[in-house]
Amino acid sequence: MKLTIEDLTRIKEAAQASKPLRDAAMRAKVTVHMGTCGIASGARPIMTRLLDVIRREGINDVVLSTSGCAGLCSSEPMITVELTGQGPVKYANLDPDSAEEVFRSHVLEGRVAEKYVLAMGVEKAY
Repeated sequence: MKLTIEDLTRIKEAAQASKPLRDAAMRAKVTVHMGTCGIASGARPIMTRLLDVIRREGINDVVLSTSGCAGLCSSEPMITVELTGQGPVKYANLDPDSAEEVFRSHVLEGRVAEKYVLAMGVEKAY
C-alpha cells in the first residue's frame, strides 16, 4: 500500500501532537543548529552557554536540543525558539552573548528578540 500526501500529513500531525513541547509541563523548546556549518561558525559555545544558564538557574521546563544544518549556512550560528502554543522563531548570526540574550528575552520573558530574528512561523514542505 502506498502512502498518500494526506496519510503523511496525518502521521506528521499525530507525531507533532505527541511532542513533549505540546505537554503543558514544557514552556519551550530551543534548538541549536549544529550542522558542520553551524559548528564551524560557533554553535558549540552557544550550546555550552545555554546549558550553563539552564543548569545555573534550575530551569526544568525548557527542552534544549540540537539539529543539523538549517540550510542557511551564511546565517549561522542559529537557534530556533518554540514557545508552547506559538510558532517557531529562527534567530541568526549569534554568539554566546546574543544567544543568552535571546534565551532570556524570548524563553524566560516571552518577548521576541527582534534584532536577531531571521524568520518567524511554521515551515512546511510537502
